[in-house]
Amino acid sequence: MTAIPPGRSRRTALVAASCALAVTGAMVLSGCGGDDPDAGTNGVGKLPAAKIQAKTRAAADAAPAVRLSGTVVTSGRTYRLDMQLKADGGTGSVTSEGATFKLLRIGRELYLKADADFWNHTDGSDGAAGKLDGKYVKVPQGDPSYKKFSGFTDKDVLLDGLLTLHGTLATEGHHTEAGTRTIRITGDDGSGGTLDVSLQGTPYPLRLVRAGHAGTLRFSDWGRNFTVREPARSDTVDYGRQLPTS
Repeated sequence: MTAIPPGRSRRTALVAASCALAVTGAMVLSGCGGDDPDAGTNGVGKLPAAKIQAKTRAAADAAPAVRLSGTVVTSGRTYRLDMQLKADGGTGSVTSEGATFKLLRIGRELYLKADADFWNHTDGSDGAAGKLDGKYVKVPQGDPSYKKFSGFTDKDVLLDGLLTLHGTLATEGHHTEAGTRTIRITGDDGSGGTLDVSLQGTPYPLRLVRAGHAGTLRFSDWGRNFTVREPARSDTVDYGRQLPTS
């Protein structure tokens, strides 16, 4: 066996050590790259806030359906919503001032279903309550209640009114909503509202905190279809041209 000259042995050891350092350095750099909060995402987190808002609005408008839950404060009154919405209808429940009622819209036909206590509170007597208790009451399109409640069942109207941040837009870091990674955008550092946008798949809005303490809403089941059906005639009451005043 041929002996390796001492000088060559030292050179070999230095080369090996240099390679080891290079590999270690590469591993360290790779590890730093692994901390990129946008790695493996849909990429919207790298965009300016205005572009993120534009993309999430476009995604929401294009989605055939969505579920919306949370609170909306309007005209000094708080409504708790749990609604499923799509282009041709919507269904779900609304709670306000301790009273809960269900809404169902099919095309332009709107129905309201509530118990006797709700109707007693509405008209101040039990004259209508017995007839309307637990029934789907058809809301006349000329009745003030139609305009008031149909918006809760209209995807386009509701999202158009909600998905708006006020003031100067900015991003506020990466977050998580219901297990989904998000990028948060704000209006006027949060005083104009905040919106969490999904970083996974389609950039749908997932959580909205409205400006002026006007409620917090969560969005889910984007694109998941559901069925709305006309209630049975035996469960329906046509009250006439105007409902009791609410």
